[in-house]
Amino acid sequence: MADPRKLPKIIAVANQKGGVGKTTTAINLGAALARRDRRVLLVDLDPQGNASTGLGLAPEARKVSSFDLLLGEATPEEAAHPTANPNLLLVPATSDLSGADLELGNRQGRTGLLRGALRQPLMDALRLDYILIDCPPSLNVLTINALVAAQSVLVPLQSEFFALEGLSQLMLTIREVRQTANPSLRIEGVALTMVDRRTSLAQMVEADARENLGDLVFQTVIPRNVRLSEAPSHAQSVLDYDPSSAGANAYRALAAELLARES
Repeated sequence: MADPRKLPKIIAVANQKGGVGKTTTAINLGAALARRDRRVLLVDLDPQGNASTGLGLAPEARKVSSFDLLLGEATPEEAAHPTANPNLLLVPATSDLSGADLELGNRQGRTGLLRGALRQPLMDALRLDYILIDCPPSLNVLTINALVAAQSVLVPLQSEFFALEGLSQLMLTIREVRQTANPSLRIEGVALTMVDRRTSLAQMVEADARENLGDLVFQTVIPRNVRLSEAPSHAQSVLDYDPSSAGANAYRALAAELLARES
């Protein structure tokens, strides 16, 4: 059980490229940490709301959302919805987030709104160990809010050609955030996703990533797995949908590796 006096660790799950397994990682890493008796809050900051749908919260049930949290119109406790796992809470997304750039454009301190919301004393009531932020697939004001709020960034990286080149803009953005708003922000790690080690391309991308990024790359890789693809349509994490699948095993291993890095 989390110590209410201890701030939860905030991790932004980010990659400006879509289709890399970002939401899949946020949902299933959160579920895996929750099964290891960690209290986890998943903040869905993507206007598409896929993490919210994937955890079984229908659009009509999202009365209080991450946009309300950003605007200061709801406390974390009011915005957090329960999920099937009692240790995993969700702040859902709505389509209101798609107007965030315009809505927040002239607001004072607009890039620090999420940090203020997630680090206020009202967070204590949730007794959290981790906050995972599922970022949109773009480097807009929402992603910047997540990077300013977070202690670290977890980057899902799809095993495809030019994968590493796609990281350059995100790394530049992280560097800018360090220089301007969050000097302690660091890379939590890079998680290779959708890996099929039977192909030479996947082997080449993995070798290239480990050579260039070294220990930043998690030893655990997330395989291309049909159960991972099917689970969201059943509004479940893969750990609920098929606990014995390769995808479930991989996210359990990723959670264990994340915890081991902190011990």
